[in-house]
Amino acid sequence: MNGEKTQNGKRIVCGVAVGLANSLFGGGGGMLAVPILEKTGLSPKRAHATAILVILPISLLSLALYLFRGLYDFSVFVPTALGVTAGGELGAALLGKLPTKTVNAVFAVLQAVAGVCLLFLNG
Repeated sequence: MNGEKTQNGKRIVCGVAVGLANSLFGGGGGMLAVPILEKTGLSPKRAHATAILVILPISLLSLALYLFRGLYDFSVFVPTALGVTAGGELGAALLGKLPTKTVNAVFAVLQAVAGVCLLFLNG
């Protein structure tokens, strides 16, 4: 019972960090959620899938707050939503088929590329 409480405590802290990152940066909570969820005992594939699940509530809350504050651009919504939907479907299908090592390698490369872009291409 005590071990379960410890795991749940870690997961609550994970949730706070993910929610903060997602709301502050308009995304990226999932990038933080995956490694943290793995540290709380989830397998890599479960951590990737669970990260998507836990991002949903904070994304909806962030959307409501951003809409209320007028911080949006609806002109990009439809084309981007179509692309995200297609990519999400493809990614979910691939997650079930790719070896865990491949998923982790691709995830790490994407994180590194995102970091480099933020540091050097956001002039």
